[in-house]
Amino acid sequence: MRTVAVTEAEYAGEHRLQIRFSDGTSQVVDFGPFLQNHPHPQHDKYRRLVNFKRFRIERGNVVWGKDWDLIFPIAQLHQGYLAPVIY
Repeated sequence: MRTVAVTEAEYAGEHRLQIRFSDGTSQVVDFGPFLQNHPHPQHDKYRRLVNFKRFRIERGNVVWGKDWDLIFPIAQLHQGYLAPVIY
C-alpha cells in the first residue's frame, strides 16, 4: 500500500479546506460538524474562523496549533469524511 500525504491545503469557506494529496487526488473536507460536536474544550478555539484558518502542513498532514492541538487521520481526509467522535 502506497503512503498518501497532504501536499497542499487552502481555505474553502466556513470550516472547509480544499486538500490535495500526493497521489493527485483532491477533497473538500468540512470540519464544521466535528468542531461543533466535539466535546473537548481544547478544540473550541478552532470554531472561530480566524483560528481555523491558521492551519499548516507538517509531515504530510494538516495541523493546527503550536503542538498539533488538532490533527486528523490522513485516511479520513483522503476520503473526504471525518468520522464521528466516540468516547
